[in-house]
Amino acid sequence: MTTAARELVGPEPVDWRLAERVARGIAGRDRFADSYLASSLHTDFAAVSIEAEDAVADYTGLRSATPAIAEVVDRGAWVAANLRSMRTLLAPLTERFADRMAHNPFAPVGRRVAGTELGVLLGYVAQRVLGQYDLLVPDDDGGATADRVYYVGANVLGLEKRYAFRPVEFRRWIALHEVTHRAQFTGVPWLREYFLDQVHSLVGGIEPDPGMLFAAVGRAADAVRLGRNPVDERGIVGLFANDAQREAMDRMQALMSLLEGHGNAVMNHLGAHLVDGQARMASVLAQRRNARGATALLQRLMGLEMKMRQYEVGEAFVQAVTDLAGFRTLDAAWSAPEQLPTLAELDAPEMWLDRVGALAVG
Repeated sequence: MTTAARELVGPEPVDWRLAERVARGIAGRDRFADSYLASSLHTDFAAVSIEAEDAVADYTGLRSATPAIAEVVDRGAWVAANLRSMRTLLAPLTERFADRMAHNPFAPVGRRVAGTELGVLLGYVAQRVLGQYDLLVPDDDGGATADRVYYVGANVLGLEKRYAFRPVEFRRWIALHEVTHRAQFTGVPWLREYFLDQVHSLVGGIEPDPGMLFAAVGRAADAVRLGRNPVDERGIVGLFANDAQREAMDRMQALMSLLEGHGNAVMNHLGAHLVDGQARMASVLAQRRNARGATALLQRLMGLEMKMRQYEVGEAFVQAVTDLAGFRTLDAAWSAPEQLPTLAELDAPEMWLDRVGALAVG
C-alpha cells in the first residue's frame, strides 16, 4: 500500500515522526562527535571492513558477490535508518491497524503513545550500539544506501577513549563481527528470504483485535501467579501471538541465536590472530552486555534481554559443534533452511549433529 493510499484509509498506529524526535532527543550528541579524533573513522572503517571481509570469507567460506561498504554515522542517522527498517518490517501489521483506526476517536492518542515508546527504545539503544549490518534498510535512492555496514562513530570513539583501546585495532575487531553478519546474509543465497518469511509469518498474522489484548493480559497474570516472568523467552510480542506465530518466533529465535553465536565465534577467533588487545576488548563488551541494576531492568522490559541470551546460547552451540566436529561442520546449517538448528537443538548440539549426519566427523 502506498503512503497516499494509506492516508485515505487512516493513519498508521505509530507516529513515526514523533518516534524519531524522541529517539534523537534521548540519544543526544556525544561529546566526541565533533572531536578531531573522528576524522580517521571513515578511512579506518573503509579499510578494516575490506580486510575483515577477506578474513571472514577465508575462515567461514561465506563470500559476498560485492565488497562491503562501510558507512560511519552519528546517532541520529542510526535512528533514522532503523526507523525505516522497522516501518518496512511492520508494514503488514500497521496497514491493517490503519484500517481499524480510521474512525477511532482515540487513534491520535494511541499513535503518540506508540511513537513515544518506540522513540525511547531507539534512543536508548542509539547511545550504546557500535555497528550494525541491516538487511532491511530500503533502497529508495536506487541502492545508494542499501547493503551497508553501519558504524556509530561517537560510540566507538567513546569506548576507545574510556578504555584506551588502540583505535585501528578496536575498529578492526568491530568490523569482523559486522561483516560476518553481512557474509551470512549475502553468502547464503536463501537466508535473507527465509528471515523475511519468518518475520512476515509473525507480524502478518497478528489481528488488530482489542480482545487479544485482554487475553494477553490474562496470560501474563497467570504467569505472574505461577512465579514466571511472562516476557522472559519471547518478549512482549509473545503475549499476543497465536500458536503459528509462536512457532515462527521460535524459528526466528533459533536463527538469530545461530547468527549471533557464529558472528561472535568468528570475531573472537579471527580477532585473536588479527587484533592486538582483543581479549580485553571482548571482556569489556561482555560486561556491557551483562549490565545489572536499573539498566538490566530496562533491557528486560524492552526485550533486549532475549538478544543477550541469543549471544550466550549461540556461542555455546557454535563452540560445542566446533569441539565435537570442527568449525566448518557449521556449513551444514547454511545448506538449506531445513538444516538450521531448532531451539531444542541449540541446547543439545549432539542432536543437530546427528540429524545432519555430521556427528562422526569429529
